[in-house]
Order: sequence, then structure tokens, then C-alpha cells
Amino acid sequence: MGATDLPFDMAEYGARLFRTRAAMAEQGLDALFVTDPSNQAWLTAYDGWSFYVHQGVIVLPDTDPIWWGRSQDTNGAVRTVWMAQDRIMGYADGFVQSTERHPMQDLAALLSDLGFAIARIGVEMDNYYFSAKAMSVLSETLPQVRWVDATGLVNWQRAVKSEAEIGFMRKAARISEKIVDGLLDRVEAGVPKNEIVAEIYRDAVRGVDGAWGDYPAIVPLLPSGSDAAAPHLTWDGRPFATGEATFFEISGCYRRYHAPFCRTLFLGKVPDFLRRAEAALIEGLEAGLSAARPGNRACDIANALAAPLERAGIERGARCGYPIGLSYPPDWGERTISLRSEDETILQPGMTFHFMPGLWMQDWGLEITESILIRDSGPAETFCNRPRQLFVKP
Repeated sequence: MGATDLPFDMAEYGARLFRTRAAMAEQGLDALFVTDPSNQAWLTAYDGWSFYVHQGVIVLPDTDPIWWGRSQDTNGAVRTVWMAQDRIMGYADGFVQSTERHPMQDLAALLSDLGFAIARIGVEMDNYYFSAKAMSVLSETLPQVRWVDATGLVNWQRAVKSEAEIGFMRKAARISEKIVDGLLDRVEAGVPKNEIVAEIYRDAVRGVDGAWGDYPAIVPLLPSGSDAAAPHLTWDGRPFATGEATFFEISGCYRRYHAPFCRTLFLGKVPDFLRRAEAALIEGLEAGLSAARPGNRACDIANALAAPLERAGIERGARCGYPIGLSYPPDWGERTISLRSEDETILQPGMTFHFMPGLWMQDWGLEITESILIRDSGPAETFCNRPRQLFVKP
């Protein structure tokens, strides 16, 4: 018997495992080793800040998955995963950050004991948590295994969300709204940025009625003025200044599910060029939301957004969105579909995206974004409900 305080019922985990096994069968895999912590949690409910060491889930065709990791983290697995304790395996601490041995040697021995010394095994080769050294050690230790790149195999099974997952994202969205409401109220010229970020975290972790706040996969991003040309700057102790726009990229998080949300605040009199950009961006957002309906393609959203921007003389080469849901640091995206002109993935009900058409120009930036749900019919639903505009304070 596994953990009892699971985020979802066993029918949900069974359906996830069924879809994953079907995808494995399509690739002719005898086993799958999953290292992405988001995929581990999606399959088994494992939840702990232990992804800085080697760990993963072994998915098998006809028996329960095995969670494998550092020995001291097996207690966390016992308390979070749905599998029985005999499906939790730990390696000795002497493997951790050693120059003489590597955790993948222990994994190789386990795979061999399971009968997979000669097999086709999938691994997530292009993943933050699976290193070149790990692949090298596995290849050397199990030379008769055919290692298959299974990057994204589980991620794609996550693309269409269940009603329970959507419910978690709605709770995350309420937290996102609380965060944005708070920062719009508190930001003034002269207030140091770190003080605002402290309040962002307070609101994020306190959550809202019925939803406690989890830590988000990305820290708050809030560059100002010319720094807003750079999309991924965080904060420092400098104060907010009159005459500058600051975009805030944040997300509420509930039980690892996210609803990213971005708004921009200008202190002082807004220059005309920024007003024109705001108008074009909002027109593009509205057009993209209308195109975000089942049966359309991911590229239809991107193309709808692009037309008003191009008419306004604004060119943006980046994609304008990505799937979201359950995530761990360093990213709240699912790394599958991209909302861009060449992606022809068909949109399905239950898909969820961060529709993220940020403008990062040479010396200014503007972000107005929405987390969206593809509905059974009609245009997308936005998870958050706040005005789609550039906010201004004197």
C-alpha cells in the first residue's frame, strides 16, 4: 500500500500509466527510465526537492513502476508515491557526488536484476536532469542494452488535462490573481524591488481560501525600463522609478500545477509608442484567443497574434506560448507543443497553454499574457480574470 494523501485518485494514475505504456509499445520499448521530476510526479505522485541528485522512475510494461533514487530520499517516496514500499529502491550515499562511482552503476545493476541487461530501454536524453555522464555510465555498464531517446514521451501524454488537473489549475489561477492584485497595489516609485518580491512570495505561499500556495517552477521576473528588453531578469534592491514600465511574470502554484500570468505596470505618463504597442498586443491577444479552439492548429494562434503586430510595425521572432500544468524548477512549460507559425499540432479540448506574446524590443518590453484552456467548443477560456491592459500609476 502506498501513500494515502495523493493529489489524484488511483483511476487517474492508472489512466496515465496506460497511456504511457501504449506510447512505449509504439516505440518498441521494454522499459522506460523517466528522470524529469514533473513526469515522475505525474506518473507516481512523487514530490520532493531531491531532483538535484540522480533519481527516476522505471516504467515497466506489466508491473507497477519503480521509484529509484538516493537512499535518504526513499522515505520521501514512501510518503508520496502510490506504489507499495517494495517498489521504492534507494542507492547508497557513497554514490552521491563521488569521483570513484556513479549512481547509474546502481541503476544498471537494478535493471539487470529486473531482466533488462539485454533490452530496448527509453531514456529522456534531452532533459535538464539527465546528464551526458549518466548516459555514458549506463552505456558502459549495460553494453547490450539498446538505449532509445524517449525525450518527450511522457510529456506528450500530459498534453490533455483531466478535469481534476484543470481544477488544480483553476486554484493556481486564483493565487496568480491575488499576486497581481497585490503587486499592482504596492508598487510605487522609490519602493525597492526586493520588497515587492517578498510580498509576491507571501501572497503566493499563503494562497487563497481553499488553496494553499506551493513554490512556483520559475521565480518572479520583473525587469524595468530598458532592462525589460531582456525577458528573463529577476530582481535586485534598486527602487522602481517614474517613467519606466515593469512587466511582472509570475504564477500561482497549487500542488505543483501552475497558471502563469503577466501584466505590465507603467509609473508616470505613458509614451505614445507604448500605447500603440499595447493596442496592437491586445488586438493580437484577442485574435489568438478566438483562434484557440478545438480542431484548429497551434500555428493558427500564433498567426492570429502576428497580424495586428505586423500592421503596427512590430516584429517578434519568438514563439508565443507553450503547454503548462504540473511542473518543477527550472521551467513551468511542458516542452512539447509551441505556439508558433510552423507548429501544426491540432488543438484538443483539455489542452492548456500559457499564451505568452511578450514584446522584448531593443530598449523596452511589454508583457500581457493569459493562461488558457482549450474548451469543447468556441474560443479558449482564460484561467485568470483581470483586465487585459497596460496598468498605469502616477
